[in-house]
Amino acid sequence: MNILGKSLIMLKKYPLCNHCLGRQFALLGYGMENYERGRMIKTILTMEAHMLALSKNKKGIRNLKILATNGFFETAKEILHRMKKRIPSHAPKTCFLCEDRFKIVDELVKRALYELKDYEYTNFLVGIQLPVLVEEREDEFKAEFEVCHGEDIRNEFGRIIGKRIAEHHGKSVEYKRPEVVLLINPVTEEVKLQVNPLYVAGRYRKMVRGIPQSKWLCSHCRGKGCKNCSWTGKMYSESVEEIIEKPFLDFTNGVKASFHASGREDIDARMLGNGRPFVIEIKKSMKRFLDLEKLEKAVNAYAEGKVEVSNLRFASKDVVRKVKKAESAQKEYRVIIEFETKVTAKNLHLIEEKLTKVLIKQRTPMRVLHRRADLTREKYIYEVKIKKLSPKKAEMKIRCEGGLYVKELVNGDEGRTKPSVSEILKGKVAPIELDVLNVIMKD
Repeated sequence: MNILGKSLIMLKKYPLCNHCLGRQFALLGYGMENYERGRMIKTILTMEAHMLALSKNKKGIRNLKILATNGFFETAKEILHRMKKRIPSHAPKTCFLCEDRFKIVDELVKRALYELKDYEYTNFLVGIQLPVLVEEREDEFKAEFEVCHGEDIRNEFGRIIGKRIAEHHGKSVEYKRPEVVLLINPVTEEVKLQVNPLYVAGRYRKMVRGIPQSKWLCSHCRGKGCKNCSWTGKMYSESVEEIIEKPFLDFTNGVKASFHASGREDIDARMLGNGRPFVIEIKKSMKRFLDLEKLEKAVNAYAEGKVEVSNLRFASKDVVRKVKKAESAQKEYRVIIEFETKVTAKNLHLIEEKLTKVLIKQRTPMRVLHRRADLTREKYIYEVKIKKLSPKKAEMKIRCEGGLYVKELVNGDEGRTKPSVSEILKGKVAPIELDVLNVIMKD
């Protein structure tokens, strides 16, 4: 059956607007919107019906009445009026498939633009939400008329609204990673804005001891506030995460921030060298066009020498995954160790020899057993260099696989780490100061 014949059969049974009729043949022809297709089909059907009517064929008047009522076609109505033919008074008022929702597209676009007015963005996506009944109705319609060149009603709404927003603001539509998503329901006329996170990557250095990497909730009240935490809800007054996120939230007008880093250092350890890779994720960021150089200076000024960020750059969720996976990347440490008795050059040489190119077996340290599973992990040490500082003190530098517990490598953790400096020297050895010198990872 040809397009015109099938269209007339559809219109005989159901009232259809130009959009909904044209959409059944959306894959045929290029450079046209469904509204144009529908109008074109109705125009040709009207011309053919008019020709039949002029030749006294009763089909002509009957088809003109179908087009005037179920087709809502003004030209057909005008022809019937001029031919002094009555139009049925019980004519349908709305389209069977869309319930005339395409008539309010301009209003939906206005609402969408209002939702977007306070946000900076370079691309967007329109998502259409429809009641199940509307989608089921169209599916049944397509099955009934064996529609094989049609388009989904949601696609049409999304395309039309997206195109008008793009024309108004000069923004591009992005399907894979949109910065903002407009969720629009043409039936309820509800418009919601979903702002996808803004990601900024960089490196941080922690120049002082006594600051945790992330916010540490009070173990007694779990953040609610109690006497033990002076009603702050926290074990420590500040953290690397909080120091960095405050200027970010100020610059972006974001609602919340999440901090992702490649591993973590102990509270009493410094993070030196070129810093630890991190990504900060800003939720509902209103400002995206950031001067990262200015932001970097603002963070460092706010941190007051305790923390320093560098190499800020825009990132994506993929970078978060890479940063998390890189927790096992090679790291370099410096630890000041103290011996129970005077240490000799021979002792130091033995430590270097026994701990270089060695696989260390570490059972979860007792100090973190309350929050980590009790497992035995294997970590490789590539190189150890040790230098005497005083009769009972030395500086040890270690290049190893990420995740090695360096303090336990020194003290042995009551035999839970093997080998260890304490085991090698058969005596008590204590870590005094620990610094992370380098996280070996490409930005």
